[in-house]
Amino acid sequence: MVAARRKCAETMENADLVIEVLDARLPEASSNPIVTELRVFRQRPCLKILNKADLADPAATQAWLTFYNAQTGVTAVALSCKKPSEVAKIPNLCLKLAPHRGTSLKPLRMMIMGIPNVGKSTLMNALLKRRVAAVGDEPAVTKSQQRLSLNDRITLIDTPGMMWPKIAHDSDGFMLAASHAIGRNAVIPEEVAAFLGELLIARYPALLNARYKITVADMDGNDLIEAIAKRRAYRIKGGDYDLEKAAHTLLQDYRDGAIGRISLETPDSRHTMLQAQAQSIAEAPDSEPPA
Repeated sequence: MVAARRKCAETMENADLVIEVLDARLPEASSNPIVTELRVFRQRPCLKILNKADLADPAATQAWLTFYNAQTGVTAVALSCKKPSEVAKIPNLCLKLAPHRGTSLKPLRMMIMGIPNVGKSTLMNALLKRRVAAVGDEPAVTKSQQRLSLNDRITLIDTPGMMWPKIAHDSDGFMLAASHAIGRNAVIPEEVAAFLGELLIARYPALLNARYKITVADMDGNDLIEAIAKRRAYRIKGGDYDLEKAAHTLLQDYRDGAIGRISLETPDSRHTMLQAQAQSIAEAPDSEPPA
């Protein structure tokens, strides 16, 4: 992680613009604070791409676009990197952010950054209209930086997905795990599914009712997993309900968009979470003095 950060800092020194790829369903939770720190230090403009917008709640996405586009040096756009017509808009947006570059003598050097499994490699392939980066449904598919020419005016620098050392908010960790930005070996799927289920019950009960043909009123996340197991008749040897399989079903349905268009956070919910955390810290009793 330290080596990757150092390498990114060195590369950014010779880049004109940062393209930060985010998951539109959880833009702030999927934004690496190290990327922000590096680009602000180098005073690099940023194009924030809210990828997988076709899976996200349109109203929440619009709120995020308003939030980001109010920031200095930032332009935000929501799209799906799997749709070439939408990706085709990106070069012109980048040229507007760095008007002093973009000629054959001074090509625009765009550095693509983001956490694992948000779609950086898919974006690279779509921009270049050929397969130059490995794509997979597992975090950390890209292993090293690569520099490629889009044309004689634009150069792309792809970087490996980089996480930060410590996720400050537990809810961010759960959202990242639910969205598969954190590998399976680092989480307990049943706990992640219970978190996701509770959030969906609170915000998208009608979508759950329609998908699983159950009434989720008065349920919590664990109740939802059990209800899915019962509804789908998931059982393990011995007759008990297979809660692990039900948890996996809920997670996969969310990731695939099978439940519906869902966002796990909004600017308002983010603000409320941060305020509650700050209040909790402020109200915590001081540690006992040493004896």
